[in-house]
Amino acid sequence: MPSGSSSTSSASSSSRTRHPDGERQARAVGAQFAGRVGLFLRVDDFEAAYDRMRSMGVEFVTRPRQEPYGQVVVFVDVAGNRWDLLGPRPPR
Repeated sequence: MPSGSSSTSSASSSSRTRHPDGERQARAVGAQFAGRVGLFLRVDDFEAAYDRMRSMGVEFVTRPRQEPYGQVVVFVDVAGNRWDLLGPRPPR
C-alpha cells in the first residue's frame, strides 16, 4: 500500500483513503466541488440505507425528498464533500 494511505474492508465493502500530500492538497480536501454535490451513492433500499447512516452519525444537510428520478438526501463525508444518497422512487 502506498505511503499516506489507509485501507478498510468488510465482507460487503472495502475502501482506500489517501491522505493529503502537502499543504496545497490539504487545502483542497472537502472543496473539490465548490460546496456542491459532487458524489453519488445509489442504493436499492433508500429507507434502510438512510436509517442505517443516521444511526451511525452521518451528517445529513437536507431532508429526504422525492424527485422525478427517485428519493434523494444530501450528506457530507468526513472530508466535507457533499454526496447525494439516491434511491428508487417508492411504489405507488
